[in-house]
Amino acid sequence: MRLSAMGDVAMTVPVLRAFVSQYPEVKVTVISRPFFKPFFDTIPTVSFFAFDEKVRHKGFLGLLRLSQDLKGLNIDAFADLHNVLRSKIIRNLFALSGKKTASVDKGREGKKALTRSENKIMEPLRSMFERHAQVFANLGFPVDLSNPKFPEKAVLNEEILNLIGTGSQKLIGIAPFAQYDSKVYPLDLMRTVIEELSKNPNYKILLFGGGKKEIEILDSLSNHKENVINMAGKIKLKQELALISNLDVMLSMDSGNAHIAAMLGVKVITLYGATHPFAGFSPFNQPIENALVSDREKYPMLPTSVYGNKIVPGYEDAMRTISPQSVIEKIIRSLK
Repeated sequence: MRLSAMGDVAMTVPVLRAFVSQYPEVKVTVISRPFFKPFFDTIPTVSFFAFDEKVRHKGFLGLLRLSQDLKGLNIDAFADLHNVLRSKIIRNLFALSGKKTASVDKGREGKKALTRSENKIMEPLRSMFERHAQVFANLGFPVDLSNPKFPEKAVLNEEILNLIGTGSQKLIGIAPFAQYDSKVYPLDLMRTVIEELSKNPNYKILLFGGGKKEIEILDSLSNHKENVINMAGKIKLKQELALISNLDVMLSMDSGNAHIAAMLGVKVITLYGATHPFAGFSPFNQPIENALVSDREKYPMLPTSVYGNKIVPGYEDAMRTISPQSVIEKIIRSLK
């Protein structure tokens, strides 16, 4: 069970893919929001159970109904990959019925030590992938993540090809948004990155986002350039996953798009502002050199939070210490 958010749900995919490869005789049922179902469509022996937050499974009585609904699946063990109130209730109901359960340890003490303003302990914490794997190990199924397998690149349908065109250009995805402003690369610097990359006719740049405001910003960033295309609002999630699987590289903030690209085996370059890769949320199977972080000598309190939701006065421009040229060079190097 993992209900949200998008990036966190995407982070379960590589672990589940490894699990079913190593335990093909075990049937896995993922409990999550209906929107996330396409994440799991390409994993064999994985079924999806839609959590109906608004009607059937709403509130405490809804969770009791969810427990009853799940009983019909003859579940032997329950892996709580969320460890929040709702998943704890379901986990405890399973435990009371004699089923084996395990939950993810989010490592809160280590994260506090990493993000506190003074006496920081700047050491890499266990990744969320390792923490998810530990849940399955606690249920009797140790998972080896050292030799990951990824799905084949999806065949793009006519609708997508009509939007992006055909040809042999390198496909560069750019997802310039995140839930919190402290994790978003300044718009003027991102514009510089896109404009410089677009000068190379061998590159095709695809912009990702969602919502009216983001679509407007992406339209301004594409600026009618022939090889820069705003994909936001034009395709559904399943099509977007197919398109992302065909990218040569994805440039993302510390956000869901980084994890979506990584779960599909795409190279990911991630930009960090208030957060840091040491917190354990780096995209799966990506080298640490693909994480570009803000300057801690100039902003010594970084990282200020795990999720980027803590506002620290005077740190608004931390991401400006990541130069557009360094981002461009990293992308070009990854394409080689």
